[in-house]
Amino acid sequence: MTKSVLIVGAGLGLSSSLAKCCADRGMKVALAARNLDKLEAIARETDAELYQCNASSVDDVAELFAGLDASIGTPEMVIYNPSSRVHGPVQKLDPIKVQDALNITCYGAFLVAQQAAQRMLIQGHGSIFFTGATAGIKGFANSSVFAMGKFGLRGLAQSLARELHPKNIHIGHFVIDGGIHANHRPERQDDGNDRMLNPDDIAKSYLQFHSQHRSAWAWEIELRPWLENF
Repeated sequence: MTKSVLIVGAGLGLSSSLAKCCADRGMKVALAARNLDKLEAIARETDAELYQCNASSVDDVAELFAGLDASIGTPEMVIYNPSSRVHGPVQKLDPIKVQDALNITCYGAFLVAQQAAQRMLIQGHGSIFFTGATAGIKGFANSSVFAMGKFGLRGLAQSLARELHPKNIHIGHFVIDGGIHANHRPERQDDGNDRMLNPDDIAKSYLQFHSQHRSAWAWEIELRPWLENF
Protein backbone atom coordinates (compact mmCIF):
# COMPACT_ATOMS: atom_id res chain seq x y z
CA MET A 1 0.00 0.00 0.00
CA THR A 2 1.24 3.50 -0.83
CA LYS A 3 2.29 5.43 2.24
CA SER A 4 0.39 8.63 2.93
CA VAL A 5 0.63 11.84 4.93
CA LEU A 6 -2.02 14.18 6.31
CA ILE A 7 -1.00 17.82 6.81
CA VAL A 8 -3.49 19.78 8.91
CA GLY A 9 -3.52 23.57 8.77
CA ALA A 10 -1.99 23.56 5.32
CA GLY A 11 -0.93 26.86 3.80
CA LEU A 12 1.58 28.41 1.43
CA GLY A 13 4.66 28.17 3.65
CA LEU A 14 6.02 25.18 5.55
CA SER A 15 3.00 23.03 4.71
CA SER A 16 3.63 23.43 0.98
CA SER A 17 7.25 22.40 1.44
CA LEU A 18 6.15 19.38 3.48
CA ALA A 19 3.63 18.40 0.82
CA LYS A 20 6.23 18.59 -1.96
CA CYS A 21 8.87 16.78 0.08
CA CYS A 22 6.48 13.92 0.88
CA ALA A 23 5.17 13.70 -2.69
CA ASP A 24 8.73 13.55 -4.00
CA ARG A 25 9.22 10.48 -1.83
CA GLY A 26 6.20 8.77 -3.31
CA MET A 27 3.76 9.45 -0.50
CA LYS A 28 0.10 10.20 -1.13
CA VAL A 29 -0.63 13.66 0.29
CA ALA A 30 -3.82 14.91 1.96
CA LEU A 31 -4.12 18.59 2.90
CA ALA A 32 -6.68 19.94 5.38
CA ALA A 33 -7.45 23.59 6.00
CA ARG A 34 -10.35 25.97 6.54
CA ASN A 35 -9.62 27.81 3.29
CA LEU A 36 -8.89 25.50 0.36
CA ASP A 37 -8.61 28.15 -2.37
CA LYS A 38 -5.00 28.92 -1.46
CA LEU A 39 -4.08 25.25 -1.78
CA GLU A 40 -5.20 24.60 -5.35
CA ALA A 41 -1.75 25.16 -6.88
CA ILE A 42 0.13 22.96 -4.42
CA ALA A 43 -2.59 20.31 -4.72
CA ARG A 44 -2.09 20.18 -8.49
CA GLU A 45 1.68 20.02 -8.09
CA THR A 46 1.59 17.18 -5.54
CA ASP A 47 -1.62 15.44 -6.66
CA ALA A 48 -2.90 16.02 -3.13
CA GLU A 49 -6.40 15.43 -1.85
CA LEU A 50 -8.01 18.48 -0.25
CA TYR A 51 -10.24 18.45 2.83
CA GLN A 52 -12.00 21.46 4.32
CA CYS A 53 -11.67 21.31 8.07
CA ASN A 54 -11.73 23.56 11.12
CA ALA A 55 -9.23 21.71 13.28
CA SER A 56 -10.74 23.06 16.51
CA SER A 57 -14.13 21.48 15.70
CA VAL A 58 -14.81 17.99 17.04
CA ASP A 59 -17.20 17.23 14.19
CA ASP A 60 -14.93 18.60 11.47
CA VAL A 61 -11.95 16.54 12.62
CA ALA A 62 -14.05 13.38 12.91
CA GLU A 63 -15.40 13.97 9.38
CA LEU A 64 -11.87 14.58 8.10
CA PHE A 65 -10.62 11.21 9.30
CA ALA A 66 -13.79 9.46 8.14
CA GLY A 67 -13.09 10.88 4.69
CA LEU A 68 -9.53 9.60 4.83
CA ASP A 69 -10.80 6.16 5.88
CA ALA A 70 -12.81 6.02 2.68
CA SER A 71 -9.99 7.33 0.49
CA ILE A 72 -6.35 6.82 1.42
CA GLY A 73 -6.85 4.97 4.69
CA THR A 74 -4.87 5.62 7.84
CA PRO A 75 -1.99 8.02 7.13
CA GLU A 76 1.54 6.88 7.81
CA MET A 77 2.26 10.37 9.13
CA VAL A 78 0.05 13.16 10.49
CA ILE A 79 1.42 16.70 10.86
CA TYR A 80 -0.38 19.40 12.85
CA ASN A 81 0.63 22.94 11.84
CA PRO A 82 -2.12 25.41 12.86
CA SER A 83 -1.51 28.18 15.34
CA SER A 84 -3.09 31.52 16.18
CA ARG A 85 -1.61 34.63 17.77
CA VAL A 86 -3.29 37.31 19.85
CA HIS A 87 -0.79 40.00 20.83
CA GLY A 88 -1.15 42.61 23.50
CA PRO A 89 -0.99 43.37 27.22
CA VAL A 90 -2.93 40.90 29.31
CA GLN A 91 -5.35 43.50 30.71
CA LYS A 92 -6.54 44.41 27.20
CA LEU A 93 -6.92 40.98 25.62
CA ASP A 94 -10.33 39.91 24.32
CA PRO A 95 -11.20 36.65 26.16
CA ILE A 96 -13.19 35.29 23.22
CA LYS A 97 -10.26 35.80 20.84
CA VAL A 98 -7.97 34.20 23.41
CA GLN A 99 -10.20 31.15 23.62
CA ASP A 100 -10.34 30.85 19.83
CA ALA A 101 -6.54 31.07 19.60
CA LEU A 102 -6.05 28.35 22.21
CA ASN A 103 -8.57 26.13 20.45
CA ILE A 104 -6.62 26.41 17.19
CA THR A 105 -3.09 26.16 18.57
CA CYS A 106 -3.58 23.46 21.19
CA TYR A 107 -7.05 21.91 21.45
CA GLY A 108 -7.18 21.17 17.74
CA ALA A 109 -3.88 19.32 18.06
CA PHE A 110 -5.48 17.06 20.66
CA LEU A 111 -8.48 16.38 18.43
CA VAL A 112 -6.31 15.47 15.44
CA ALA A 113 -3.92 13.38 17.54
CA GLN A 114 -6.82 11.49 19.11
CA GLN A 115 -8.33 10.53 15.75
CA ALA A 116 -4.90 9.63 14.36
CA ALA A 117 -3.93 7.56 17.39
CA GLN A 118 -7.18 5.58 17.33
CA ARG A 119 -6.37 4.43 13.82
CA MET A 120 -2.62 4.04 14.19
CA LEU A 121 -3.07 1.78 17.21
CA ILE A 122 -5.08 -0.56 14.99
CA GLN A 123 -2.61 -0.16 12.14
CA GLY A 124 0.27 -0.91 14.50
CA HIS A 125 2.49 2.06 13.63
CA GLY A 126 2.61 5.68 12.50
CA SER A 127 3.98 9.14 13.25
CA ILE A 128 2.19 12.16 14.72
CA PHE A 129 4.13 15.42 14.49
CA PHE A 130 3.39 18.87 15.93
CA THR A 131 4.88 22.17 14.74
CA GLY A 132 5.92 24.17 17.79
CA ALA A 133 7.74 27.44 18.32
CA THR A 134 10.13 29.26 20.61
CA ALA A 135 7.03 30.40 22.51
CA GLY A 136 6.55 26.81 23.67
CA ILE A 137 9.89 26.97 25.50
CA LYS A 138 9.85 30.49 26.93
CA GLY A 139 7.26 33.21 27.25
CA PHE A 140 7.55 36.76 25.93
CA ALA A 141 5.87 39.98 27.02
CA ASN A 142 2.59 40.71 25.23
CA SER A 143 2.58 37.18 23.81
CA SER A 144 0.96 35.26 26.67
CA VAL A 145 -1.73 33.73 24.47
CA PHE A 146 0.71 32.29 21.95
CA ALA A 147 2.83 30.96 24.81
CA MET A 148 -0.17 29.28 26.44
CA GLY A 149 -1.07 27.53 23.22
CA LYS A 150 2.47 26.44 22.36
CA PHE A 151 3.33 25.37 25.92
CA GLY A 152 0.17 23.26 25.87
CA LEU A 153 1.11 21.81 22.49
CA ARG A 154 4.54 20.82 23.77
CA GLY A 155 3.02 19.24 26.89
CA LEU A 156 0.63 17.26 24.72
CA ALA A 157 3.48 16.02 22.55
CA GLN A 158 5.67 15.05 25.49
CA SER A 159 2.82 13.17 27.18
CA LEU A 160 1.82 11.37 23.99
CA ALA A 161 5.43 10.35 23.39
CA ARG A 162 5.53 8.59 26.76
CA GLU A 163 2.13 7.05 26.12
CA LEU A 164 2.41 6.01 22.47
CA HIS A 165 6.10 5.35 21.80
CA PRO A 166 5.83 1.95 23.53
CA LYS A 167 2.94 1.21 21.16
CA ASN A 168 5.04 1.89 18.04
CA ILE A 169 3.62 5.35 17.31
CA HIS A 170 6.32 7.98 16.89
CA ILE A 171 5.53 11.41 18.35
CA GLY A 172 7.51 14.48 17.31
CA HIS A 173 7.49 18.10 18.48
CA PHE A 174 9.38 20.56 16.28
CA VAL A 175 10.54 23.78 17.92
CA ILE A 176 10.87 26.32 15.12
CA ASP A 177 13.21 28.84 16.72
CA GLY A 178 13.36 31.62 14.15
CA GLY A 179 11.50 33.15 11.23
CA ILE A 180 10.64 31.01 8.22
CA HIS A 181 11.43 32.40 4.78
CA ALA A 182 8.23 32.90 2.77
CA ASN A 183 8.13 34.13 -0.82
CA HIS A 184 4.51 35.24 -0.45
CA ARG A 185 5.25 37.49 2.57
CA PRO A 186 7.42 40.61 2.00
CA GLU A 187 8.46 40.74 5.65
CA ARG A 188 9.76 37.16 5.49
CA GLN A 189 12.40 37.56 2.78
CA ASP A 190 15.93 36.33 3.42
CA ASP A 191 18.93 38.55 2.61
CA GLY A 192 20.89 35.68 1.08
CA ASN A 193 22.84 34.92 4.25
CA ASP A 194 20.50 32.18 5.51
CA ARG A 195 19.25 34.32 8.37
CA MET A 196 15.84 32.71 8.11
CA LEU A 197 14.81 29.08 8.17
CA ASN A 198 14.34 27.57 4.73
CA PRO A 199 10.98 25.74 4.70
CA ASP A 200 12.28 23.10 2.29
CA ASP A 201 15.07 22.23 4.71
CA ILE A 202 12.65 22.16 7.64
CA ALA A 203 10.51 19.71 5.68
CA LYS A 204 13.52 17.45 5.16
CA SER A 205 14.03 17.40 8.94
CA TYR A 206 10.45 16.15 9.41
CA LEU A 207 11.07 13.32 6.96
CA GLN A 208 14.38 12.46 8.63
CA PHE A 209 12.60 12.39 11.99
CA HIS A 210 9.92 10.12 10.56
CA SER A 211 12.59 7.69 9.31
CA GLN A 212 14.30 7.31 12.71
CA HIS A 213 14.62 3.73 13.86
CA ARG A 214 12.47 3.04 16.92
CA SER A 215 15.52 1.83 18.85
CA ALA A 216 16.62 5.49 18.97
CA TRP A 217 13.48 7.61 18.69
CA ALA A 218 13.59 11.27 19.66
CA TRP A 219 10.41 13.11 20.64
CA GLU A 220 11.61 16.68 20.04
CA ILE A 221 13.95 18.62 17.80
CA GLU A 222 14.80 22.33 17.84
CA LEU A 223 15.58 24.04 14.53
CA ARG A 224 17.14 27.48 14.17
CA PRO A 225 19.14 29.40 11.57
CA TRP A 226 22.88 29.36 12.10
CA LEU A 227 22.84 33.07 13.03
CA GLU A 228 19.97 32.78 15.53
CA ASN A 229 21.01 33.50 19.12
CA PHE A 230 20.44 30.83 21.73
